[in-house]
Amino acid sequence: MNQQYPSVLLEKAVGEFAKLPGIGRKTAMRLVLHLLRQDTQSVEAFGNAMITLKHEVKYCRVCHNISDTDVCRICSDASRDTSVVCVVENIRDVMAVENTQQFRGLYHVLGGVISPMDGIGPSDLQIDSLVDRVRAGGVKEVILALSSTMEGDTTNFYIFRKLSGFDVKLTVIARGISIGDELEYTDEVTLGRSIVNRIAFTGTM
Repeated sequence: MNQQYPSVLLEKAVGEFAKLPGIGRKTAMRLVLHLLRQDTQSVEAFGNAMITLKHEVKYCRVCHNISDTDVCRICSDASRDTSVVCVVENIRDVMAVENTQQFRGLYHVLGGVISPMDGIGPSDLQIDSLVDRVRAGGVKEVILALSSTMEGDTTNFYIFRKLSGFDVKLTVIARGISIGDELEYTDEVTLGRSIVNRIAFTGTM
């Protein structure tokens, strides 16, 4: 039975919120009604924050992390070890690794993993720019910190092949993370130990 709405405007707002991941129509309704109870200034501030984010957010030209400037604060931090680059799937994974406080190198955000089932190939990811970073020199180690899924392992192997001609150490995070687990949902202690106890990547899957 379809939900009956007293207002077309309400129905439209609920529909937009329901497009968000993990938000069903009941939750969307609660969120919309909550906003309706707020004063106009608060709702406008919420809306403007989203619009400003979409129009003004940048992606770091070095690592492809979200940034307010052309180069993100991590890549701009002189105290970071520029010789070590941690390769992650997405921006949430950067935040997850940073929360461990165990890594002081730089990052490279791929923007996903190779997944033929989803139509995502190597050219859809930031792999070529990673190769360019290594080719430019100064990178001594590349840590493959991708989720321990089939897609993650496939991407690891592809990057291994692409970087095999360079004098760079290739490591993978220790498998304290269960097979099939997404990196962003791993607890900070386990993830931190996996970064610290990383092992050499030999190209085997």
